[in-house]
Amino acid sequence: MQEQQLFTRFWAQESETTARVLARIPDGSDYRPDPKSRTAREIAWQIVCEERMLIEAMETGAMRWESTAPPATMREVERIYVKESAATVARWAALPAARWSGSLEFFGKQRAAAPMAWSFLFDIVHHRGQISTYLRPMGSTVPQIYGPSGDEP
Repeated sequence: MQEQQLFTRFWAQESETTARVLARIPDGSDYRPDPKSRTAREIAWQIVCEERMLIEAMETGAMRWESTAPPATMREVERIYVKESAATVARWAALPAARWSGSLEFFGKQRAAAPMAWSFLFDIVHHRGQISTYLRPMGSTVPQIYGPSGDEP
């Protein structure tokens, strides 16, 4: 299996898991473990924005971060995530091999595209992990992520 195909397979699996985690965030919760921490909705929106930025960068050759305020409700963030993640998997599958093996501009520097894609995938998984630690204190449950959880054996 080629690396790009492997990445696309992992991306699809991780997106499904992320959608399950986002679905558990209670709408209206403003829980944060510390005043310096972001809310789960804010972190979820960062995931949406990072995924959008990464695939656009891989398609165009340049990363452009646009910080926008998250939608007012978690259900709207979740709806956008589910809609965009399905389309993003198809975009990864259609990405020309030259883009995967090429480079992209990242904050004024050229970087190898494939390692940047993996790095962002790991960052998104990291942010999903942050959210998973918020779920029980928010009164929710933790779905299976890489296997059973205390709430889903």
